[in-house]
Order: sequence, then structure tokens, then C-alpha cells
Amino acid sequence: MKRNGFILIVLFLLAHVSYAGGGWPQPKGKGYFKLSEWWVISNRHYTEVGLLDPNVTNGIFNTSLYAEYGFTNRLTGVLYFPFFSRAYFNNTVSGTTGEVIIPGEAINTVGDTDVGLKYGILTKGPIALSATLTLGLPLGNNSGGSAGNLQTGDGEFNQLLQLDAGKGFRIGKVDAYANAYFGFNNRTNDFSDELRFGIEGGATFLNGRLTAILRLFGVQSLNNGALPSELSNSTSIFANNTEHLSFSPELAYNITDKWGVSVSTGRALSGRLIFANPSYSVGVFVKL
Repeated sequence: MKRNGFILIVLFLLAHVSYAGGGWPQPKGKGYFKLSEWWVISNRHYTEVGLLDPNVTNGIFNTSLYAEYGFTNRLTGVLYFPFFSRAYFNNTVSGTTGEVIIPGEAINTVGDTDVGLKYGILTKGPIALSATLTLGLPLGNNSGGSAGNLQTGDGEFNQLLQLDAGKGFRIGKVDAYANAYFGFNNRTNDFSDELRFGIEGGATFLNGRLTAILRLFGVQSLNNGALPSELSNSTSIFANNTEHLSFSPELAYNITDKWGVSVSTGRALSGRLIFANPSYSVGVFVKL
């Protein structure tokens, strides 16, 4: 069995979506900063044809900083920096003799990093519309471990252009919002380009202290690059042509007007070449 050849760009997508943003840029001099821990441990995956198969238990943990800062009322800088990323897989054990066939391994490095600029096209009126250019920097390790089969990055430089449209409204006495986005991700090093899309909605309770959010998002590969087996060996932690449709609920609680905490989870409803187990995240954020 190809032990890790199915694993996934969606790891980092699931990590990225659980933050501020949407169609609204940050006002000048204002910002949002979040320190979070995100992880997934998986013993099964979606195959190339979308079926579920078991695999040797794999895991990845990202300790990351996410930041948004308003340079002007329309232009916002965005950073996602996983400054500590741990990837591992367990021992491969014979089901007959109990003998360890392949010993488990782990690596600890930084992860692939995103830097971007968001521009507010429409900042007044009923709809907030923004465009974001995100550059994916291959700072992670794409060939760690004794066999080069552990990764905290994919080794390719990508450019994602995304449009977000958001609207705030009230449901009775509850403040709420909705946002939708669509993006095109241009990838290098023979990785296939991608379409990314999603919708989300949120509402605040307890006098604005508690925000509940639900996201539905996906990735569609254009299959215009190399085959997954041509870009990694049979135990690579990342795969080309990853596809998925996922949902992610989140709760964020404002302890004060500036400081807060959040918890979230994410799961693929369907997919190809991705983990089937859920991811989890906890974080602390501050708003300027």
C-alpha cells in the first residue's frame, strides 16, 4: 500500500480558513493576530477514486502565527507563518508476527508560509468585496526522514488570487454575516493548478462575546500537472491533484474587547488523495 502518497495540501487549507478576513479589509492601523495550534492524526484516507482506505497512522502539528494589519483603509497585509511544524508516522507492524517492519519517524521544522495583500474593492454599501493575492513560500521540508517521506511543505511556490464577497445583517437581535469566495491557485514544479471556493456564515451571541461560525469549502484540481507518483515517492506526505469538499465549525469567545480564544474542527465530506479523519485547532487572538 502506498503509505502516505495520498496526504494533502488540504492540511494547510484547513489551517488557513479558521481566521478573520472575508470581504472586509482591516481599517488603517488596525489588526488581527492569532497564535494557534492545529493538528490532524489520521489512520484512513480517500483514495484517487474517492474511496476510503486504511493507512499507517500519520500526524502533523502546526504551531502558527496568523496576522492581518491595515496599511490603509483598503489595503491589508496578511501573514500565515507555521513557525513550528511536526510531521510523523507510526511504526509499520506485521499483523501476523507483530514485528516492526518499518520503524516510525518524525521531523520538526518550520512549515510552508503564506504572505498576501488584500485590497478592498467595495468597502461601503451592502456588499463588501475584496481581492487577495497570496504567495505560498516553500519554507517547509519536503523530503525529511531517512527515506525522504516526511514533509512539512510541498516544495513548490504558488500564487493564489481570490475574490471575497461579504455581507453583514441582523436576524432579530442577533448580528450575523455571510461570506463567499472563489480563487485560482497557480502552482509550480509540475503541481496541478487549483480552483478554491467556499461559503461561510456566522452569528454573535452573549452581547457580542460569542461568535459561532460554519464554513463549507473545497478544492478542485485542474489535473494539468504531473501524476502524484511522479512528484513524490510512495511515502510522501503531500500529493498532487488533491481534491475535497469540507466543512469546519468554529466558536470564538471574546474575553475582553481585544483578547479572545477560539476552537474549531474540520472534516472532509468527500475527497481524493486526502486524510479522512478530522482536524482540530485551538487559538488565542488579539484585535488592535
